Amino acid sequence: MSSDDPNQPGLVITVTESIRLFLLAASNDRRLSEELRELALTLSSAANAPYKQIRSIWMESAFDTRPELISLFSGSNFVFTSPKPREKSEELKERLRKLKELAERKEYQELVKDITPKKDLNEPFSTYKDQIGFEFCWRYSWIGFWHAS
Repeated sequence: MSSDDPNQPGLVITVTESIRLFLLAASNDRRLSEELRELALTLSSAANAPYKQIRSIWMESAFDTRPELISLFSGSNFVFTSPKPREKSEELKERLRKLKELAERKEYQELVKDITPKKDLNEPFSTYKDQIGFEFCWRYSWIGFWHAS
């Protein structure tokens, strides 16, 4: 990762009045290069500016004319940028689509529950209670059969 990448400015701070005055003075300072003077003029009208650029102008300014660094940045705040949203994977998109469909089906069922016929929830298989009842019935019928013969 390059430190001079324009898309990654690094630390960004708010431009306070003291920074603005320094940048305006630097834009008229003939001891600075033309590039730094143009940069200072551009940054003086901005609301936020990269720390590295302000510091580079400050470093090239004459020692006797520049303010102390601590007083220059006093009252300034950091500006944080939000990262770009992550891309969703195809698997996640598919899962979200299925969950949305399921939620829509449940919502629809909730809306029409009082006008649709009830679903028969009786299972075709016998329950444990039914099986025990059948077992007792079968045993007693055999016991009755043996006693009758």
